[in-house]
Amino acid sequence: MKQLLTFVFCICATIAFGQNKNYDKKLADSLSADQYGMRPYVIVMLKTGPTKIDDKKKMSELMRGHLDNIGKLAKDGKLSVAGPFFDKNERDYRGMFIFNVKTIEEADALVKTDPAVMAGVFAYESFKWYGSAALPMYLKYHEKISKENP
Repeated sequence: MKQLLTFVFCICATIAFGQNKNYDKKLADSLSADQYGMRPYVIVMLKTGPTKIDDKKKMSELMRGHLDNIGKLAKDGKLSVAGPFFDKNERDYRGMFIFNVKTIEEADALVKTDPAVMAGVFAYESFKWYGSAALPMYLKYHEKISKENP
């Protein structure tokens, strides 16, 4: 009898500790979350490209187009995270995108809409990544804390 009670206790403990009491199925489904609250994304690492542009006006236009494209992709729900790196690094990484897509091919097609990538100012590498399905939700909070848009 003692063994049976121990077994039942272990089963109940596993059930109680294995499930999240705050789980919101409707929210999880809307974000395409798996049972761990995760989903696939594609990370794109922007690198220094082969083209060097010394014309400041032309470079300014390309960077404006780059930022506008980031805004459009975020508004369309395709881009969850974007940002530059502060420091130089040995791989010449300049910035990062996390695309809200499932395949590298989808992400590559979106990256190629960036004027700075098209001009060769940036090159890139793409990787599949597994992260929190809630990641795209941070953008709605970012709008509430930024005084200016780039």
